[in-house]
Amino acid sequence: MVTKTELARDWLPRYTGMPLEKFGDYVLLTNFRTYINQFAEKFDCLVHGENRPMQAATNDTGLTIINFGIGSPNAATVMDLLTAYQPKAVLFLGKCGGLKRSSEIGHFILPIGAVRGEGTSNDYLPPEVPALPSFKLHKFVSQMLVDRGLEYRSGVVYTTNRRVWEHDEQFREQLRSYTPIAIDMETATVFVVGHKNQIARGALLLVSDLPMTPEGVKTSESDAQVTHDWSQAHLSIGIESLTLLEEKGERIKHFQY
Repeated sequence: MVTKTELARDWLPRYTGMPLEKFGDYVLLTNFRTYINQFAEKFDCLVHGENRPMQAATNDTGLTIINFGIGSPNAATVMDLLTAYQPKAVLFLGKCGGLKRSSEIGHFILPIGAVRGEGTSNDYLPPEVPALPSFKLHKFVSQMLVDRGLEYRSGVVYTTNRRVWEHDEQFREQLRSYTPIAIDMETATVFVVGHKNQIARGALLLVSDLPMTPEGVKTSESDAQVTHDWSQAHLSIGIESLTLLEEKGERIKHFQY
């Protein structure tokens, strides 16, 4: 019978175009091609998978970045494919909509948990299991933010499969009742599937819009401005966090079950 590991070892290179031996122990996940390009330019490394569903690159120190696409099903897929070699830590760099009045575009959010509103994670663990990051990984990310003097918030985010919901007042009221700090489409899935696969995982989200106010709804123009103003800082924090974690050689322990 074919095993999950055998599938992942075959499919990870197939999806990304990058040979298995080139993947590093520390992985940045993103759904923005600009982040891959910036990473490759910074480290002068090759981008694999130009014509594949995902793109990937690895620098000389063994740090890998993967553009897995958008949405929770893709997030689950990449977290499953990474079981091909079980990386030591995975950090998701995504954007989110700020839901609190104190949120501002350009703020960073370090989620302490995520509401599983996307449904995808239910295929991995029962709804009663919380979607949580690995604490030690978030400790390193938090330190990077503090060292840079950057504004950030901690809190629970709501993850949904819905992309066009800003017009739906019933959904907006439901969001308010859950009291999340932000909304996105991948974080809960990364946390739950990472937990299921015993992969250390975390997320650093960039507030790209304020969807609870008409003037704050994301547009192509506003999103391009956020990318221009904040993407390099976002990526740099991710790179420095995982690099520091590797340099210190700290092991993120797992409870087996």
